[in-house]
Amino acid sequence: MLIAGLLFQPDSKPRGLVPGWLLVQAATILDVGTGPPPARPDLGGDDCCIFPGFIDAHVHLPQFDSIGVAGLELLDWLEKVIFPAESRWEDPAFAADMAERATDELISFGTTAFAAYGTVHSESVRQAMTQVASRHVRALFGPSLMDRNAPPNLCYLADDQIEALSRFTTLDRVEPAVTPRFAVACSPDLMTQAAQLARARGWAIQTHLAETHAELALVSSLFAGRPYTQVYEDCGLLTPRTILAHGIHLDDAQRALLHQRGCTLAHCPTANRFLHAGAMDRAATLAGGVRLALGSDVAGGPDRSMVRVARAMIETAWSLGHEAPSARDCFHLITRGNAEALGWSNCGRLAPSFEADLVVIRPTITLDKHPDPLGALLHGWDDRWIQQTVVAGVVEYDIRWRA
Repeated sequence: MLIAGLLFQPDSKPRGLVPGWLLVQAATILDVGTGPPPARPDLGGDDCCIFPGFIDAHVHLPQFDSIGVAGLELLDWLEKVIFPAESRWEDPAFAADMAERATDELISFGTTAFAAYGTVHSESVRQAMTQVASRHVRALFGPSLMDRNAPPNLCYLADDQIEALSRFTTLDRVEPAVTPRFAVACSPDLMTQAAQLARARGWAIQTHLAETHAELALVSSLFAGRPYTQVYEDCGLLTPRTILAHGIHLDDAQRALLHQRGCTLAHCPTANRFLHAGAMDRAATLAGGVRLALGSDVAGGPDRSMVRVARAMIETAWSLGHEAPSARDCFHLITRGNAEALGWSNCGRLAPSFEADLVVIRPTITLDKHPDPLGALLHGWDDRWIQQTVVAGVVEYDIRWRA
């Protein structure tokens, strides 16, 4: 398959977009060239831009039907909206159907890889994982582990949850992830066993950290005043393969610990804004040496488009009076940057031997004389520009199918 257009090449100065073409064979980019394509392209054209598939570092598949419930603080929102929604995943057939719908939605927004949470229902998550894998996306995915401070029907014995999770295996490009929901809902025993399983299998760990003041107060009361990051450290959860969502309310000492352990912090600006949780200090996070990723956090975040999530990262920096990342930085973060943060070495870049995950867009704004074409795309973004999303060399979304 031959694809042509303006290729996103973040290292190219000054524009970051280069006229060129890609040759895709099976699930891999075989060759990349600049200038006119060697033959009539199968996808794209002179008026198109080609990006690596977008990557979401933090998303909840069971929450896609709960987008848009506003006005609640995090803990109330979980109790009144999310836990009832996640209870529906007790039915494996419902879970499989919803995972399929959610994955298809993400693909339609150009997302070809993600780190996702399921629910506590291991068999339902196993069925959901099969549906996710059928769309060829690259993903980290696992059941959310909880054994306290949640409805009784969503709290299982720690030993049973770890034993069930230990039977998970990789399906296609979907890897199991060890997913203790957060310290509020997990006993020390559950978190310690989760860390031990992750270490034994080499699996990624994903959890939440320091999202709201009420959450911090509850964690402090549950763990004798220990700092939130220290709670995770004591249980063995802080590793180079750990992705911690939010990290809004951290001090320099806690950021230093995350840096020492090589953890990734998944910044979720749309969710933080929607739930009035606060604004994550990106500048302090980077200054502390903490690796940064970007996530939608659906349904706390109402936007499924990673481009809009990236734009919200800029707006958050502005709101704090800080220097904001450039549009080039944003597109890099939601492609190669997130891939590196999640441990995917051959994902997120338009280069030979990389996985053929691509987004073909046809913008309705003129770029050729624009002083910052990537800025025009980021701030003027319209999801209707997406023509095709290619996942592992397969066109999984095509606007022509809607005609």
